[in-house]
Amino acid sequence: MTEQATLLDSPRMAKREPKPPGRTKSPRAGATAESMAEKQREISVSEFFAKNRHLLGFDNPRKALLTAVKEAVDNALDACEEANILPDILVELRALPEAGEDRFLVIVQDNGPGIVRRQIENIFGKLLYGSKFHRLKMSRGQQGIGISAAGMYGLITTGKPVRIISKTSPKKPAHEVVLKMDTSKNRADVVSETEHPEDDALFPDGRGTRIEIELVGKYLKGDRSVDQYIQLSAIANPHARFTYISPPTSALPEGEKTVFERGVDELPEPTEEIKPHPHGIELGTLIGMLERTSESQLGGFFANEFCRLTPKVGRDVAEQAKLTTRSWVKNIGHAEAEKLYKALQEAKVMAPPTNCLSPIGVRTMIKGLEQGLAPDFIAVSSRPPAVYRGRPFIIEAGVAYGGNLPAEDSAKVFRFANRVPLQYQQSACSSFKSVAETNWKSYGLQQPRGALPVGPLVVMIHMASVWVPFTSESKEAIADYDEIRKEMKLALMDCGRKLGTYLRKRAKMRRAGERRDIFRRYIGEVAKACEALSGADAKEIYEALLATAKTKTIESDQILDEEGKVVAVKGGGDDETVYIREQADDDGPAEEETPAITKKSPERSAADSGDSLFGEDEEAPDIESPDTKPRRKTKKKVAKKKVVRKKKGG
Repeated sequence: MTEQATLLDSPRMAKREPKPPGRTKSPRAGATAESMAEKQREISVSEFFAKNRHLLGFDNPRKALLTAVKEAVDNALDACEEANILPDILVELRALPEAGEDRFLVIVQDNGPGIVRRQIENIFGKLLYGSKFHRLKMSRGQQGIGISAAGMYGLITTGKPVRIISKTSPKKPAHEVVLKMDTSKNRADVVSETEHPEDDALFPDGRGTRIEIELVGKYLKGDRSVDQYIQLSAIANPHARFTYISPPTSALPEGEKTVFERGVDELPEPTEEIKPHPHGIELGTLIGMLERTSESQLGGFFANEFCRLTPKVGRDVAEQAKLTTRSWVKNIGHAEAEKLYKALQEAKVMAPPTNCLSPIGVRTMIKGLEQGLAPDFIAVSSRPPAVYRGRPFIIEAGVAYGGNLPAEDSAKVFRFANRVPLQYQQSACSSFKSVAETNWKSYGLQQPRGALPVGPLVVMIHMASVWVPFTSESKEAIADYDEIRKEMKLALMDCGRKLGTYLRKRAKMRRAGERRDIFRRYIGEVAKACEALSGADAKEIYEALLATAKTKTIESDQILDEEGKVVAVKGGGDDETVYIREQADDDGPAEEETPAITKKSPERSAADSGDSLFGEDEEAPDIESPDTKPRRKTKKKVAKKKVVRKKKGG
């Protein structure tokens, strides 16, 4: 029998018998269009964000606690500035251990204009409701989501409603409203309401708003904490006064109270709302504007719906689109609108006005950095206004060096957008990328490739715009636009040049100071020896030699401005963008003690002499003292080679 036959006769290869006919399983009936239609319903925006709360910054308990405080403080600062009131803000975190682990009560109170009673439910109980979304004007809030989302998070995690107390005038009662959000309908349900006729004890100024939200959070100090947020807010908003009460601990049962006093008593420049810029709209936006406008002719539409669109440019745009300024707006169809949009984008239009922006300002930035960090040196830079997608923006940068900043760590980067600290998603932010890509080695700092510089340095970078391009709804990082990145780098390079000048000058001063100290150690002995040889007065010789030493080491008494030029000690130059701590604190050169050439006074080190940026007035020591002999360093004698030169022709 062959191998093939064996395989065919095997049981595995045998032909299977057909199964007897029986009942076959019928296929399952699928859903019909009618049955699917019955399940479809509208999804409210509050339902969406309740399930996707990470999009709003409520990823974890620690971040949620910070986000809730941030949204309330942002609203308070905006309200106070718009009402022309110097902000006085209280932030308190109360731990509630009896209610559960990691349970906190967040309290934020301001002295602003207050909120009228009829708007309390809409502001705190409805998402995407506010006054800032539709206007082109710089403000901290933009979307109308923040504070109502914080209340929604508190309701989801604890089941507790939000408590709001508002007072609009000393002559009007304070309204207390307790409400919770109905996420299925995106509206507020009022739980209780109380009217306080006289509640001036709570609001000393007779007006203000107080918010209380109970939520699940986690309190930790350090980076990306509430403590750091309050400190950074005080730096970027030195016109505000912050009172911060941290959660109680075993050492501090009532919590630690920290007050950040105002650095300046002037409010930022008020901003004005502007119209959209022709280069900052899309085709769909233009069609919508044409449908909603109250203007009947195209010329009026150009004049009243856009900024910087002059009548001449408007006529050129209409002519390019085969229209006229007298064309009826209602007769413009999709094809005409597309031609009009293309003509607008190609037109040469002036940049949008900048009165809608309120930058921090160089003086205010210096004051904030000085008060918050107390460094040795500060340099700031404010760029001219620029435009991205038809939206104006201003970039400001500052560097703080020395003081108590850690010298062995990488530099800290403080990012701000419309005066609001950005503490998360640092590596995704255009600000951080600009700092890392700047060549800080050119300015005397150590910097690993592709990383932050190393040294006692803090870099502050601020973007002010009518619409900051955040990467997400949580407003944690600035999107990477070429126009924005370019302005950031230019501002950082300007600050770096000033810092480099300071570091080079300080090193030169230190070397000159070391030379002066070495000479001063032996000047007393030289003066006595000259007196013994010539009979001249030792004190006169000492003063003459000391004057020579000061002349030869004059660099240690000089100050350079931002261009490297020597300036007078008093006043420190005319540059308002540079601050040096000794220069700001002293009215003139510091008085120096008697030069240390006796055993009674400790010897002054060379390092100490190089730390001062000012001149010093030395006094002659008591050269008659028996103990004037300084310590001498012994050196090994080195045999010198004798060089014999041959005479010419010899």
